Amino acid sequence: MKIEIKNLTKVLGGNTVVDNVNITMESGTVYGLCGYNGCGKTMLMRLIAGLIIPTKGSVSYDGKTLGKQLDFPPSIGILIENPAFLDSRSGFDNLKLLASIKGKVDKKTIASSIRKVGLDPDDKKKFRKYSLGMKQRLGIASAIMESPDLIILDEPTNALDSNGVELTQKLIRKECERGALVIMTCHDREILENVCDVIYTIEHGKIIDERSCQR
Repeated sequence: MKIEIKNLTKVLGGNTVVDNVNITMESGTVYGLCGYNGCGKTMLMRLIAGLIIPTKGSVSYDGKTLGKQLDFPPSIGILIENPAFLDSRSGFDNLKLLASIKGKVDKKTIASSIRKVGLDPDDKKKFRKYSLGMKQRLGIASAIMESPDLIILDEPTNALDSNGVELTQKLIRKECERGALVIMTCHDREILENVCDVIYTIEHGKIIDERSCQR
């Protein structure tokens, strides 16, 4: 997969929240977005995912433009802001319901995805009783369970303990190694440097720095 972002701009309420961004991204790479709260990281992710329409510019996947040839990226797993699931269902049942939309994965694959993030697929506990860390882990599981070509993770280590952070870092690198294109944000620069191949720094909606990380 090759993503081409050209002159991408988003204006909301008279404020330019994403400002003329130009990036090319390719499979088998982890890209980090770094910057202060409100700098435009999450908005850029929403634009890349096709969740909002740009004011100007374009996002293309292998030459096909979102909003024209494509409604959404052809293969995507996404976790933006807080994980949201049905409170009355278990983690497994929530993911099974999500998986039924495309029908790409079976129960065994769903259970494996839950184990990868350190949860028990046989746990019958309802989502409303999950801790914040458990909710975050389930959100990550939902993003990876269909082995998508593109994975977008907004602050995936939020609410995780040290073991969860380490597990998530290893999981992201494994997804990259199988050929996924991963885009992530994190408030912890050290985590980004541990996981990412390329880090973009954003200020006021602009890319002000691009740095490659040695792996």
